[in-house]
Amino acid sequence: KTAFIERTLTDINSRLPGAVIVGDLATDNDAQRLRRSGAQVVQITTGSVCHLEADMVAKALPKINLDQVKLLIIENVGNLVCPAAYDLGENKRIALLSVTEGEDKPLKYPTLFKTANVVIINKMDLAEAVGFDRELALTNIKKIVPQAQIFEVSAKTGQGMNQWYQFLEEEIQEISALLTVK
Repeated sequence: KTAFIERTLTDINSRLPGAVIVGDLATDNDAQRLRRSGAQVVQITTGSVCHLEADMVAKALPKINLDQVKLLIIENVGNLVCPAAYDLGENKRIALLSVTEGEDKPLKYPTLFKTANVVIINKMDLAEAVGFDRELALTNIKKIVPQAQIFEVSAKTGQGMNQWYQFLEEEIQEISALLTVK
């Protein structure tokens, strides 16, 4: 998840300046890593809480210069259960599945996937090596969340990332147009 966010921010920061709110139980390791992208990064350390909550995000927002941001990413605590039940005010909810986790994750953790607008399948460069069944994964995702857009990517090699960036740019243009009308 962190490699995917880091690659996204690094590649598009000149076009879509970004910021990240990072949630982790105990460390700021991911925040340190994401700062290399040039994006603004705010760490929320949750202690024993397995997810971010809206009030945590609200307290983090003043630490970001939002006038300089077109893309705000909220990286919730990295588990597949707790974060799914909490609305953080996001425009799009994105679930990330790594090929190394297996094709069954959408079935095992449907709550996370059924609320997603987008599903990213990452580490596609490893799919063959780990015996990842792409068709089964797509079938399982579509069974749980048929309306989601699916992107198959590799944050390491860049495979599929341009389609993801195009999607982000189009979404941000659409949101900006709606805000201009109001």
